[in-house]
Amino acid sequence: MANLHIISHPLVQHKISLLRDKNTGTKEFRELVSEIAMFICYEATRDLPLKEIEIETPVAVAKTKVISGRKLAFVPILRAGLGMVDGVTALVPAAKIGHMGIFRQPDTKEAVKYYSKMPDDIAERDVIIVDPMLATGHSAVAAIDEIKKLGVKHIKFMCIICSPEGVEKVGEAHPDVDIYTGVMDQGLNEDKFIVPGVGDAGDRIFGTK
Repeated sequence: MANLHIISHPLVQHKISLLRDKNTGTKEFRELVSEIAMFICYEATRDLPLKEIEIETPVAVAKTKVISGRKLAFVPILRAGLGMVDGVTALVPAAKIGHMGIFRQPDTKEAVKYYSKMPDDIAERDVIIVDPMLATGHSAVAAIDEIKKLGVKHIKFMCIICSPEGVEKVGEAHPDVDIYTGVMDQGLNEDKFIVPGVGDAGDRIFGTK
C-alpha cells in the first residue's frame, strides 16, 4: 500500500458530499473542486522547511519564519486536473505549473501520454501532481514515470477521491510517492469509474458530456 494520507477535516468531507450530488451544477462543482484542492494542498505542504528571519513590525523586531529553499511545481493531469490549479496556486502563488496530457484507451484502459510541457527548472523543484480522481492508477503512474524521467526527486500525488485499486497501483510502481486525498471509495465498476465517486470529473468541471 502506498503512503496514503486521507484528509479527514470536516470541511473537506462536507464539500466532497456536495461534490458527489448529481444535482450539483457545473459552476458549483468547479468551485468545490478548487476549494477542496486548497484544503488538501494545505496538508500536502505541511512538511515544507522553514528558516528564521528578522522582520521589523510597527512595534519591534520579530524573529519569525518563512519557507526555506524548496521550490514547488504543480502538474495537473489534463483535463480534469486543471480544475484543481486555482485552489493550489491560491496557497502557493509562486509555484510554477507544468501540464501533462494523458488519456485512457477505451478498450484496454491503459494510459497514453499525448502532451507534456514542464517548467525549464522542473528537476530543481518538488512536484505535486494533481488529478481529482485516482481510479485505476494508470494515469497517475504514467505521470509519475514522466516526471521522474525529468530528474525530479521529490514527488507527491494529490487527488480528491481515490480507489483502493488506484492506491495499490501507485504504491507498487512508486512506493516513494505520497498520496494525499479526501476520501477512499469502495472501488471501481466494470467501466473503471470510482464507486460511488462523482461520475466523470472532467465532464462535470467543464460542463461537457
